[in-house]
Amino acid sequence: MRIAEITTPDLRLHHRETDSHTHHPLLSEIELLIQQSEAISKDQPLPQSLPISLRQFLTRLSQLAPFPDNSFKLTIWKLSFRLWNACVDLANAASLQSSLTSAENIANLRHVAADMLFLAKDVTGVPSPTIKSSLFYYKTGLVYHSLKKFDLASDCFERATEIVSKIDIAKISDAGEKKLFLDLNLARSRTAWEISDRNLAVTLLNRAKNLLFGSPDHYKSLSNQFLAFGKSSLSRGDDDCSLNDALRLMNEALDLCEKGLGTAKTREDTTEFTAMRIKTLRFISAVHLQKGEFENVIKCVKVLRNGGNGSDGADQHASLPVLAMKAWLGLGRHSEAEKELRGMVGNNDIPEAVWVSAVEAYFEVVGTAGAETAKGVFLGLLGRCHVSAKAALRVAHRVLGESRGGDNGSRIRANVVAQLVSDERVVALFASEAVTKERKAIHSVLWNSASDHFRAKDYETSAEMFEKSMLYIPHDIENRVFRAKGFRVLCLCYLGLSQLDRALEYIEEAEKLEPNIACSFLKFKIYLQKKEHSCAIGQIDAMTSCLDFSPDYLSLSAHEAISCQALPVAVASLSKFLSFYISGKKMPTTEVVVFRTLVTILTQDIGSETEALNFMLQAQSRASKLGTECFFGLGETGKREQNWFAVTCWNLGSRCGKEKKYELCGEFLRLASEFYGYIDTDESGEDKLMICRSIILSVTAMIALEKQTKSALTETQVKLAAELLVRAGKIMSSSLSDGKDCIMEPELIFMYTLLAYDIHGRLNNSAFQLLVVKTFAGSKSCHYNYLLQLGIFASQSPQSNPDVSTFALNECLSALIASASPEYPTIALIIRKLISIASVHKGDTDDEEAILKMYKQAYRIMVGLKEGEYPTEEGKWLAMTAWNRAALPVRLGQFETAKKWLSIGLEIADKVTGMDTYKACMQDYLAGFQTKVSSA
Repeated sequence: MRIAEITTPDLRLHHRETDSHTHHPLLSEIELLIQQSEAISKDQPLPQSLPISLRQFLTRLSQLAPFPDNSFKLTIWKLSFRLWNACVDLANAASLQSSLTSAENIANLRHVAADMLFLAKDVTGVPSPTIKSSLFYYKTGLVYHSLKKFDLASDCFERATEIVSKIDIAKISDAGEKKLFLDLNLARSRTAWEISDRNLAVTLLNRAKNLLFGSPDHYKSLSNQFLAFGKSSLSRGDDDCSLNDALRLMNEALDLCEKGLGTAKTREDTTEFTAMRIKTLRFISAVHLQKGEFENVIKCVKVLRNGGNGSDGADQHASLPVLAMKAWLGLGRHSEAEKELRGMVGNNDIPEAVWVSAVEAYFEVVGTAGAETAKGVFLGLLGRCHVSAKAALRVAHRVLGESRGGDNGSRIRANVVAQLVSDERVVALFASEAVTKERKAIHSVLWNSASDHFRAKDYETSAEMFEKSMLYIPHDIENRVFRAKGFRVLCLCYLGLSQLDRALEYIEEAEKLEPNIACSFLKFKIYLQKKEHSCAIGQIDAMTSCLDFSPDYLSLSAHEAISCQALPVAVASLSKFLSFYISGKKMPTTEVVVFRTLVTILTQDIGSETEALNFMLQAQSRASKLGTECFFGLGETGKREQNWFAVTCWNLGSRCGKEKKYELCGEFLRLASEFYGYIDTDESGEDKLMICRSIILSVTAMIALEKQTKSALTETQVKLAAELLVRAGKIMSSSLSDGKDCIMEPELIFMYTLLAYDIHGRLNNSAFQLLVVKTFAGSKSCHYNYLLQLGIFASQSPQSNPDVSTFALNECLSALIASASPEYPTIALIIRKLISIASVHKGDTDDEEAILKMYKQAYRIMVGLKEGEYPTEEGKWLAMTAWNRAALPVRLGQFETAKKWLSIGLEIADKVTGMDTYKACMQDYLAGFQTKVSSA
């Protein structure tokens, strides 16, 4: 405001006198600057140089003190007033511009005006010049305080205090001047408080108690200042020191209110003091609550509600139920706290923020046990007044708390919140577009709670919370993706609960809103768990048709199928997976791993060998096409893969052989030889031997299949067998050519020889038959039993070869005779077989002589043997057949030949037990035959 009231009529007379007075040059310069300040328009900022220039001239002016006459002082007084009023005008204009710099410059001008007036404070002819000078400093200090220039404000207040300190207060009758003394103390106190000089601030307030002069207004001002400092201390923190300071200051304020009531002369003053007292008591209650003095809080609340000390009217302020509730909670009396909380429902004056805060405080202490109460209070408020969506959000969030699910308390809280948010009135709070932010927030709160329970495997609670979160997703196109996501997670919850039909319903709803691979895969998973394998296999094709399909889902589907023991579904999934490799797409898993997984799955199911064989054939074909390193991998990894396929084929072939599935056995073993062929041979040559073993057993299976089906091998099959055997023969030959003994089992070498003889016999390659048998006979693996079997097989098979049979039997016979303990039954068998072969295939006289030599060899073997050591029956057979062979030469008149046969027959008979009768007849016949030959 402009300082006009202190310009008195006497001063205006002096103004005229001063106008005629000759100005001092300094005063003229100052007046020019003041005129500049008066001429500044509202749109122009105050030049920063103006306060500085005025301050410089004022410093020079102060050096002239004491001033020569009173007129000079009046001129200074007038200039000070003009400058002050210019500051007021400039301040009003600056308030429109809200410029901090301009406001500070104007405050500096005010300070100059106050200092200028101070120089002429002892002017005569002006009423109360000292008070007016002090008033200038006081008002300047208030401006500095508002600008937070507390040091400058303190300087101004202290200067004003020094000025008025020389005045005798008792002589002052003007109420306004008395009020200045109090206001100066309060202003100094506020500034000291701001610069954290709390002791000085409180000291100044205590001094101000001597400046009340029995005025109700003075009591109000001082009481309010004590209360303000108490509130400031309360807000600083929860430490005991701050709370004790706050309580002491508020008690001072309450005491002043009590005393002020005694000075009240009007109803308005009485009402105002009562309101201040009640307000102070509420804050004292808050301090007691902060200090944990709950009994004192209850006492204060009772005093306030009863009207206190006989004052009119009880306090129904909205904070009282909250203070009482928190105090009861602190005392552990939860039932009284609940009554206070429920009582708030009927109080229409309680703001929404207050009762929401009360609900939060109650629930924070009582916890899960208070969930139902919190819900009841909130729903009660819904019926009483309009509740905002933000309040509903806060209550729901507070009741849910920070729990992570899984415990009973979290489950109870979630159930209460689910009931709360599913109420139609609560849902309606979030329906408008104005609360979109709150709707998203409560959806997020419910969703996160449901997610926590899902991670804790509490699927029932999780499903309930996800369902309630769906209430807060609008049914529009923009939010269909969120609704689809909600349906998908609900499907997962009911999958976890094994409620498969309901899970299927939710995923079908999600697929309607957003058809994608996630929906398709979840349907696949449901079909698996329902054991509807045909539907699951059909769903695999549906997955591949999705726009966001990735081959990873086929691998995941296979894993799911395996875990559900749905092996046909797993095979179907991996088979579809393989088709992407052929197309050349980049895949997350190597092709060989997929083949290996497929075969592993199929080998678990008895009867799936045919499918396993098909995938093995595909794997071998891909390896041949891509190259072993590309298909199997490099280094040790590739070797392990190659070895796995080779060993698996071998094992499957062996299993099929035992089960007499010879066709599958042959194929698996042939594939085993191919896979072993991919492996780099080590120094031991074990892999090459495995190739030979696989080939030999594979051809063996082909022959076994022929016998089982009684259907001869086709020409193609025979040629394939021959090729396989040639390959095996080359490997064995290369091993022997390296100077190493063949470490393969003798049985397998014998089988190879037997098979080679058989197969090449079918190809009419008799020369090779003889060669392979001779090769075997010369090897270390050869045993007379093998030779015996070869000889018998060569003599009896459809592809009989007497040369091979004779060779094998002769070699066997030689080996037996040379042994330390000959097996004479076997020798007898071989001799009979050789005689039979020679008899069947004899052609000329040389053959007859060869047969005779065999009989003679048999006789020499029997010479010296114990009785019965040579088989009797075989000996009789030799004697009888030799004697009978003489019949034809006798009829043909070939007496010498006949005599040879008769003689050998008699000689053999002589060595055989039990042929005495035959021997006598034979001797008589031979004697008569010789006589007849001699007479002839």
